[in-house]
Amino acid sequence: MPDLSSLFPLILATHITLAIALFVPSLLLPFTLRNRLVTPGYDAPEPGRFVRGLLWIQAHGTLAIGIGLALTGIAMIAVLGPRMLEQPWLLISLGTYAVTAVVVFAIQRPALRGLVRRDGIETDTDREAWRDRARRQRYIAYGVTTAVGLIAFLMSTKPVLW
Repeated sequence: MPDLSSLFPLILATHITLAIALFVPSLLLPFTLRNRLVTPGYDAPEPGRFVRGLLWIQAHGTLAIGIGLALTGIAMIAVLGPRMLEQPWLLISLGTYAVTAVVVFAIQRPALRGLVRRDGIETDTDREAWRDRARRQRYIAYGVTTAVGLIAFLMSTKPVLW
């Protein structure tokens, strides 16, 4: 078996890539929803390749990405040692990531699926409700982006918190 410490840069890069990839659809999809999709008399086109890719990743890639993220996290702990888990900045980062994951998977993903389908939009009231829901999803995406930024800040600076 190879020495894991020599593989640490690859493990770290893979872990970061997977951690970000898990949230990319939730960060970007809310901004692909446009008012023209629910404008009367406008035939909404099918989503483009990029949006379809994001939807596919969100629907089918989440489990594989999550497993890869867990495995690379375990590998990093194996290389750095379990004392790493005593670092306050890491604990705050992990807690922020967990809360963000719950928001994304329990709140945002189901709402995005409904918005992308555009089911039952017939009246002006329906259109306005759709626009309000789309706006809320963009606000959630701003929050997720802020959380990812906080995590990146904590992970890169490793501040002494207490």
